[in-house]
Amino acid sequence: MSDIYSAKVLAYLGDAVWSLIIREELIKAGLSDTKKLQNETIKKVSAKAQASFYQYLHDNNYFNEEEEEIFHRGRNIHSGTIPKNTNAQTYRIATGFEAIIGHLYVEKKEGRIREIWEKIRTL
Repeated sequence: MSDIYSAKVLAYLGDAVWSLIIREELIKAGLSDTKKLQNETIKKVSAKAQASFYQYLHDNNYFNEEEEEIFHRGRNIHSGTIPKNTNAQTYRIATGFEAIIGHLYVEKKEGRIREIWEKIRTL
């Protein structure tokens, strides 16, 4: 089903899904101060964080072939702008990671998204 969406759309969706999951998990962990919640969320949803999560999981052969293919599709998106606080390579890796999350969400594999969170939550 995710093949009907472009990699750009999967990354867009994945960004929103990842942000929501991070926020839910931080609240479940007992954080309630909104300033702390925001700061911790930023640490887990930034392009730098997402790129490091992908690299860690990739280096540990965590992703299957289909997920790696989705990553490559997302990484190869040529968006017109790159945020000032990151470099192009980091941004592209993060976009690939977001595409994986978007793909898993569209495929109704939210359990797999939670597995990814469990693998990287302490990084």
